[in-house]
Amino acid sequence: MEFKDYYRTLGLERSATADQIKRAYRKLARKYHPDVSKEPDAEARFKDIAEAHEALCDVERRAAYDAIDKEAQGGSAFKPAPGWSDGFAFNGGEFAGAPNGADGAGGAHSSFFEALFGRQAGRGNGRGSAHEFSQRAGADQHAKVSIDLLDAYRGAQRTITLHVPQRDAAGAAQMQNKRIQVSIPKGIQAGQHLRLAGQGQMGHGGAPPGDLYLEIAFLPNARFRVEAGDVYMDLPVAPWEAALGATVSLQTPDGELALTVPPASKSGRKLRLKGRGLPAFNAGAAGDLYAVLQVQLPPADTQAAEDAYRSMAAQFSSFNPRVSVQA
Repeated sequence: MEFKDYYRTLGLERSATADQIKRAYRKLARKYHPDVSKEPDAEARFKDIAEAHEALCDVERRAAYDAIDKEAQGGSAFKPAPGWSDGFAFNGGEFAGAPNGADGAGGAHSSFFEALFGRQAGRGNGRGSAHEFSQRAGADQHAKVSIDLLDAYRGAQRTITLHVPQRDAAGAAQMQNKRIQVSIPKGIQAGQHLRLAGQGQMGHGGAPPGDLYLEIAFLPNARFRVEAGDVYMDLPVAPWEAALGATVSLQTPDGELALTVPPASKSGRKLRLKGRGLPAFNAGAAGDLYAVLQVQLPPADTQAAEDAYRSMAAQFSSFNPRVSVQA
């Protein structure tokens, strides 16, 4: 994933003030606005500028970005570890758009922006205007958390640590840790959200706090791949099992079961186990589990094994694996 150096995009130092960020954005947005700019890459530049401003103009998002920026060493090759963006809680906010109300940025964020801030960033929190009131409900917050696939199969209780920006007396945001208990429901999928009522930002003047929305992601799993509610796994089989058929033991996320491999199976064949994927969630249907056959050849590492292969070669002398066979 490409690391986005938002400070460089706006031509700023990392110590830039909020006013400097605003001025740099307005100057560049006017220069590269697609309606007026003659630059050949104006639209792409304008989107980059708008995204950089959206990330840095909000103190909570800027604090989360700065925490990642320190680890990535600002603009260097970025090789994120699994779950690198987990746990950064930030407030929702309106997309900055263009000066004078023109929004030509299109609203599409980069994969880096969405990985760090989630897909809810820029959509607003629905809790009133930007005006200050003596009594004002707390803002909703959003964070991304990665869970094990088995947690989605069985459900789980987990304690997670969120990195929550807290403003000091000068208005600057510093990251602080907040531990919360989370119930992971069975069947939840990557990209879905859990709402934790009252776990968002505190309200003002006795008003209630906002809510916390957790966007779910799955940690990488060496054995299983997830596509929506369906789960895929590779199943190694011997050549004779694929050719003659067999009943083999299959270790699924939901336990061990016996699977029938049909005769004349080929490597890459997908065997579907209906309803064995992620469990049903919120009135949806359960996903399916697919075992993808991978034919494995035994090594010719003994004289007996070599003789067996030579006998097979003689038996199947007319077989040419490089001739395509029409299904």
